[in-house]
Amino acid sequence: GLSKLLTGTIFCWITYSWRNVRVKEDVAEVMLQKLRDKTEFTVLVTLKQERLNSGVLLSIHYAEHRYLELESSGQRNEIRLHYRTRGQRQHTEGFPYSLADDRWHKLSVAVSVSHVVLHVDCNRIYERVIENPSMDIPSDTTIWLGQRNQAHGYFKGIMQDVQLVVMPQGYISQCPDLNRTCPTCNDFHGLVQKIMELQDVLAKTSSKLSRAEEKMQGLDGCYCERSCSMNGELYREDEGWTDGCRNCSCYNGTVQCETILCPPPQCPPDSAPAYVPGTCCKECQPVCLFRGRVYVEGDLKSVRDSSGNCLLFECQHSMQRVENAPCPELTCPESEHITLTDRCCKVCRGHHFCVEGHSPSCVENSECVNLEAGSCCSCKDGYRALRDDSAYCGDIDECAEGKHYCRENTMCVNTPGSFMCICHTGYIRIDDYSCTERDECTTGLHSCDENAICYVGNGTVCRALCDGLCQNGGSCVNPDTCICQQGFTGKRCETDIDECTDGFVECDSRAICVNLPGWYHCECRDGYHDNGMFSANGESCEDIDECATERHSCANDTVCFNVDGGYDCRCPHGKNCTGDCNHDNKHKHNGQIWVLDNDRCSVCSCQSGLVMCRRMVCDCESTTADLFCCPECNPGLSSQCLHQNRLITYSSGDTWVENCQQCQCMSGEVDCWPMSCPPVVDCEFTQVPEGQCCPRCITDPCQADTVRNDITKTCVDENGLTRFSGAAWTKHRTECTLCQCKVRQRGSWEYTHTDSGRQTH
Repeated sequence: GLSKLLTGTIFCWITYSWRNVRVKEDVAEVMLQKLRDKTEFTVLVTLKQERLNSGVLLSIHYAEHRYLELESSGQRNEIRLHYRTRGQRQHTEGFPYSLADDRWHKLSVAVSVSHVVLHVDCNRIYERVIENPSMDIPSDTTIWLGQRNQAHGYFKGIMQDVQLVVMPQGYISQCPDLNRTCPTCNDFHGLVQKIMELQDVLAKTSSKLSRAEEKMQGLDGCYCERSCSMNGELYREDEGWTDGCRNCSCYNGTVQCETILCPPPQCPPDSAPAYVPGTCCKECQPVCLFRGRVYVEGDLKSVRDSSGNCLLFECQHSMQRVENAPCPELTCPESEHITLTDRCCKVCRGHHFCVEGHSPSCVENSECVNLEAGSCCSCKDGYRALRDDSAYCGDIDECAEGKHYCRENTMCVNTPGSFMCICHTGYIRIDDYSCTERDECTTGLHSCDENAICYVGNGTVCRALCDGLCQNGGSCVNPDTCICQQGFTGKRCETDIDECTDGFVECDSRAICVNLPGWYHCECRDGYHDNGMFSANGESCEDIDECATERHSCANDTVCFNVDGGYDCRCPHGKNCTGDCNHDNKHKHNGQIWVLDNDRCSVCSCQSGLVMCRRMVCDCESTTADLFCCPECNPGLSSQCLHQNRLITYSSGDTWVENCQQCQCMSGEVDCWPMSCPPVVDCEFTQVPEGQCCPRCITDPCQADTVRNDITKTCVDENGLTRFSGAAWTKHRTECTLCQCKVRQRGSWEYTHTDSGRQTH
């Protein structure tokens, strides 16, 4: 159903330099509980944003991690959705659109698993497939409105009806006339998940059937009466007995026990079910009604009379007065005294209740545990409770349930409360969980680093120590020696190589080189666009026919003539043309100069039918410099910005790169947007190298950050079952081996072994 988590109106006209608009902690936690681990939600807001303002509408973040943030940038004319992925990486999805136009708009961003839909004024503007967001939001997460934090991301304008809706197609609550008949991406993923679960059930069932057939073949033509031993007692084949809360039998020389299922007792009105010493299931016991509460036979209750004296009663068919024993003198301060309901004498905090006789009620594989005002039973390690008070506990078979740590060359053997890893024949023990065929350290057949000592454990890799961290993904290979990732240089790999100015790159004449941290790409010049082939050097840039696409400014008395990288406005022979221009459906005279209506910092001119626009030239020595358009001319502290680490100060107009984002200081406000990356085409597997920002094509799916899972492609697992691309399952008879279908050109699968935080592919 519909779950609206947030509703409100915010007037954010900024007339001061600081504000603190965030949801109260208790309210925020209620909201986060409903949003946590959800795959389908919608952010709705009605807003009116100042021109050129870049501000945050809603931000849910913990420390530096933005789990969900919606931002509108008037500087870049785009809407940004920031979130953390399932792989715990920060991701930003940008949608080119100008909301900061000082007009009212309805905005809706709906997420369904990996599918996002953007509506503006009830019109579907964008629909994309994105990397799955993670809503595994920790406690103490802060929810901000109209700002990212106390210092950054201030929204300027008015917001109202801000809603965070957890339901399919949440935009319906803002635009009820929109179509909602189609299933969401979450619905489809749910169906695929059910199919994968059924595949897993089929695999396990097939494996069990195979093992059963093997056992049946081993029993053919063999008969012998076997016996079983348990707790020092010997039992014959097919003999049954009761052991605590289990019914046990001897079958084929093996003790098999099942937990006793206790039916709820049908007790008469004057009795109630309760545990009786020596029995497993609850039995009907007489009850007593005392002061509006029901007590079972043997229960004690202390009360105070009108004089303040303590009286003790015990349920014995009816509540009977019991004589109080003298109370011992307490040795603790009065602030440490605890009053109990089943006795008149107070006790000190930390009193040992188990020594008073409760311990005998903890019968089988259970031990008494002291609490603040009493005690209870708790199962010993390696056992699980057989009834709700944990007085009887049964052994956990770690081997059968895959809850052991036995590794290579061993066999798991269950023991009471634990397990053992027995070495296979011909192998010697390394530690409690693994065995080896020989002693590599003694024979010298090991792969230890020359700076390591061969020992039992992980001494295979030793790392050099550098004075200071190697930056931008660099590796410390020798003391104080960093090997830099491609695109960086310097002693600590702190300097980005500008491939464009250093002559490493030669782009096509129709493209210009754009430098990026650790990388570069060739971007089509004005008047050109890519034909869809996305060649690395810009060869795929082709001319835009402004005349055919009506992207020209020629007046009606001239004829548009397309040229390479632009167009001309030509006057027909014999006519006297004015050279005027058409711009934004307005007539401009030849030679006229004007300022754009929606950008006072851009100046345009009409020159023989062609409109030429440029940013205003800033002369900071002039007393008439427009500080709005030339923030770098403002020397005041209020126009400066702090770096995200709060250690570096930037002047207005300065730019820098932080965490794969391009940031700019604009009149005291920081605006950041994702760095542009060259497209990766014809690429099924991609990876972002450590210390870099843009994905590269790779061939090994096991090392890929992202894989395009196509469920029309399949793999065949070790049991001969067909698995969909993207499916994951636990390898049979193991706990630490996770298999996943990652399709190359032909179906194949990988396994990941997890042990003590390390992964081996």
